[in-house]
Amino acid sequence: MAGRYESNPFDEEEVNPFSEPAAKGKTSSQSNYSGGAFYTTNPGSVPPAKNSRLSPLEPEPADYNNYGFGATVDIPLDTSTDLKKREKELQSKEAELRRREQEVRRKEEAAARAGIVLEEKNWPPFFPIIHHDIANEIPVHLQKLQYVAFTTYLGLVACLLWNVIAVTAAWIKGEGVKIWFLAIIYFISGVPGAYVLWYRPLYRVFRTESALKFGWFFMLYLVHIGFCILAAVAPPIVFKGKSLTGILSAIDVIDNSTLIGIFYFIGFGFFCLETLISIWVIQQVYMYFRGSGKAAEMKRDVARGAVRAAF
Repeated sequence: MAGRYESNPFDEEEVNPFSEPAAKGKTSSQSNYSGGAFYTTNPGSVPPAKNSRLSPLEPEPADYNNYGFGATVDIPLDTSTDLKKREKELQSKEAELRRREQEVRRKEEAAARAGIVLEEKNWPPFFPIIHHDIANEIPVHLQKLQYVAFTTYLGLVACLLWNVIAVTAAWIKGEGVKIWFLAIIYFISGVPGAYVLWYRPLYRVFRTESALKFGWFFMLYLVHIGFCILAAVAPPIVFKGKSLTGILSAIDVIDNSTLIGIFYFIGFGFFCLETLISIWVIQQVYMYFRGSGKAAEMKRDVARGAVRAAF
């Protein structure tokens, strides 16, 4: 079998039906596999074409249940009894809300008749601790005076804070810790005390224009002015007056330290300015008190109270 070419029986032969038949005159012989035996084709003859590929599988029908399209979903439906029950619950809740609203409205009206005003804390904006709304609660003709009075309150806060700073510097320089404790006491008691004792009463006086509350304001605001004058002078009464940044303590401290003396002189200027503005405020409030007829109204109210107390 020399000179004979045999093909691999396991190779797949691919026949193109559109190809032309083998050219005539082909001299080489080919070996083909058919029915378990090899045979040789003569030159010029075309062997029978046979496709050895496997036939493709028939397509299976798509089952939509595999993707969940055909699956049934049980959706519970409320019965008419459940709907009626929920409707009754909603109606009862709505009735309860209406009852609460009416109760709140009744309390607000009762508080308004009694002269009680519900105050919402809104100042300072970053950390509300007090109620303060001059633009909406104070009459227009009194807003300027109220703003100046509020300036005196903030001025007192600034004076006491600077007093703490100056006295702390003096304590560091060797003036003693007792004056520092006194300065802290002035600040802790003075800031909330001024608001409660004279600023809030003035705010409520201008908001309600009650004649009887003017007397309370005048008495406590005079105490405030007296403290400012005392602090501006700082007489050597308690620890030689060095717990307050007044003129006398500034003169005494500047001999030991120029820097501490400057701090004390600045505090003296703050207290002087606070005193002058406070005097102007009390004058304006007194002029309004006399000019608006509040003095006569206050006398009548006091007389009525005395008669009631006598009976």
